[in-house]
Amino acid sequence: MLSLINSSTIIMLPKPFLENLCQKHSKPNTFPATSVVKELFTDIVFTLFPEQTQSHFGCMDEIQEAFDQIELRLTRILRSMQQHLERDAKGISHDYIQQIPDIYNVLLTDIQAIMTGDPAAQSEYEVIRAYPGFYAITLYRLAHALLKLDVPIVPRVLTEYAHSKTGIDIHPGAEIDEYFMIDHGTGVVIGETTYIGKHVKIYQGVTLGALSVSKTMASMKRHPTIEDNVVIYSGATILGGETVVGANSVIGGNVWLTRSVPENTKIYHQEQVKILQ
Repeated sequence: MLSLINSSTIIMLPKPFLENLCQKHSKPNTFPATSVVKELFTDIVFTLFPEQTQSHFGCMDEIQEAFDQIELRLTRILRSMQQHLERDAKGISHDYIQQIPDIYNVLLTDIQAIMTGDPAAQSEYEVIRAYPGFYAITLYRLAHALLKLDVPIVPRVLTEYAHSKTGIDIHPGAEIDEYFMIDHGTGVVIGETTYIGKHVKIYQGVTLGALSVSKTMASMKRHPTIEDNVVIYSGATILGGETVVGANSVIGGNVWLTRSVPENTKIYHQEQVKILQ
């Protein structure tokens, strides 16, 4: 039985507890280490956006070689979890790398959305290098493409890594169209079945969540739909799979919304101040 020595005291751990852990440790881990996943996708970000790093490539051949190496590394990662995949790891990796140019082009629209929507944004370089919202969106888009290829676990590892660095929690299953902007971002939560249209801007503390957390609803649309050109201000909470925020609407700060609103609607929270005598 394991003992832990703490100064002069020996703590004897319960046998059932140790047996339970022993069973878990005896099972092989069929998913890649989180550190390996983070390292690979950080390199993808660095290759797409050299603004993030001091290491630059000199020509097209070097960039192509970098992506060839990324494809090989991704293949190794996926082969380590082949039993959880419906297709061959090499084929998935090849298809994923083929999508990188399209992902990059959509990310360029996200940069433009931030440049247009934030008066404080002085340059594209600043957005790429310093904006947590853009970083979270970047890892989300990379993770979402991987999820669409039916790769489990790894996409969630990526978005949770972004969550840990930025405070922005985007489930990789969410569907988010182009020109997406998250301003400030801390505390933003975007649920798995959320749909967000084009030119949507959201601020810190926004939750796009579910009305119920019942496991029986796992395969249903549980999170709201946000149509094009919507602005959602800080602290707003929008819940429910049947909730639709119509195009060109504005949702004010601290609004609690569980029903649909039509296009061109402004919803705001009316402040009430009570003075205690």
